[in-house]
Amino acid sequence: MTVQHRSRVAKDPTQLNLRQVHLIHEELHDELRAGGFQVAPGVIGENITTRGIDLLALPQGARLHIGDAAIVGVTGLRDPCRQLNDYQPGLMAAVLGRDEQGNVVRKTGIMGVVLAAGEVRTGDPIRIELPPEPRQRLERV
Repeated sequence: MTVQHRSRVAKDPTQLNLRQVHLIHEELHDELRAGGFQVAPGVIGENITTRGIDLLALPQGARLHIGDAAIVGVTGLRDPCRQLNDYQPGLMAAVLGRDEQGNVVRKTGIMGVVLAAGEVRTGDPIRIELPPEPRQRLERV
């Protein structure tokens, strides 16, 4: 399947759609609320909210087995969009950080593709299946 997002279609309509499912860690919502932002699951575009999983540290190609049947293949980091500031001023800056080396850290979760369909419900367990070594760090998609 090819890209569906207008800006990506305009760049290259033949590129693969690596952005079917957006997952965010609830810990980001906690951080944002502590910073004075009003956020709840789903308001910044995520399809699935997790807790206790370091999504940003997952490698490319990891598989997330969600519930009884759903499988999401991890493709990359979500690149935050300036539209976040339309929701709340300053939100875009709040979801970006820097690591110890000064590199930009995109905290807005990860993107994936559906490898196996299945119903996903609140509270479903998520099992992580890591790809074989060598593993590749996530890049923005």
